[in-house]
Amino acid sequence: MEQGKDEKMNKKRILTGDRPTGKLHIGHYFGSLKTRVEMQDNPEYDPFILIADVQALTDNFNNPEKVRKNVREVAMDYLSVGIDPNKTTIYVQSMIPETAELTVFYSNLVTIARLQRNPTVKTEIAQKKDLFGESVTYGFLGYPVSQAADITTFEGELVPVGEDQLPLIEQCREIVRKFNSIYGEGVLKEPKAVLSNSKRIKGLDGNEKMGKSLGNAIYLSDSEEEITRKVMSAVTDPARIKKDDPGNPDVCMVAYYHNLFTKPEEVKTVCEECKAGKRGCVACKKQLAHNIIEELRPIREKRAYYEAHPEEVDKILIEGTEKARKVAKETMKKVKKAMKLDYFE
Repeated sequence: MEQGKDEKMNKKRILTGDRPTGKLHIGHYFGSLKTRVEMQDNPEYDPFILIADVQALTDNFNNPEKVRKNVREVAMDYLSVGIDPNKTTIYVQSMIPETAELTVFYSNLVTIARLQRNPTVKTEIAQKKDLFGESVTYGFLGYPVSQAADITTFEGELVPVGEDQLPLIEQCREIVRKFNSIYGEGVLKEPKAVLSNSKRIKGLDGNEKMGKSLGNAIYLSDSEEEITRKVMSAVTDPARIKKDDPGNPDVCMVAYYHNLFTKPEEVKTVCEECKAGKRGCVACKKQLAHNIIEELRPIREKRAYYEAHPEEVDKILIEGTEKARKVAKETMKKVKKAMKLDYFE
């Protein structure tokens, strides 16, 4: 028994998560979900995944029903792609009060000016001008502080991120260093960013980003009919007017997705026939739709099971959150002791 506990303690804890603002799509699948499934099978890691509902409220505060509904939707997407609750702890952010408490403590260690200089935050505020106007909320400006609390509450050592998220991890590291310099070296672990090798997946319309709000995504839960309809509307080479005109696969989103869902030797044939004007766009799209449907079929089938058994999803979330809460309580015990807030103990 003790040996198993020691082995667990020697594992590196990984923390990742998603905001529950909608169902997950193939951008998430290639961008992070496949990697998470692989990592949970690595004996060196102890993965924790948070469903970041509190963070989702920073720019959805006026639509709490949307966030509430999507907590379970995101959980079902996790389970359907193969994230195993016996290997990965899945928990709900708002059900860990210790994280909110730690956020308050950290807010004393970060200046408003530093938050305003964070490149990621600056970019996101500019993108949400319609929501915030000229005056951003305290909650949104300060979400890097909350994120630092998420990571350190669970002593996350490794945090897989995209390049655009690196400033957030650096801000977390700054907070940890400042906390330790004031309250005691080694109280908190300084996390390390692990840069994801996965590239961002483009949208069906050619947009550099596939997103829920952009209407250019194929969701993991989409039906066969929905996938076919979306693929048939994908952007192709605008210079190709007739079926036997030579095409340019480099500017065609159908060719782009063939690289993700079609065998390499078939992709080569697709591109060669396109360039020679021997393959029409409709036939090419039908083949792609078929390939996407087949790859996502096991995911859809597994998801259908959980949709029919929501009580199992809830049980997984409750048990994962209870496990996470135990870790959070231990962290807060150390933090409060270091901060001389351990009254009556």
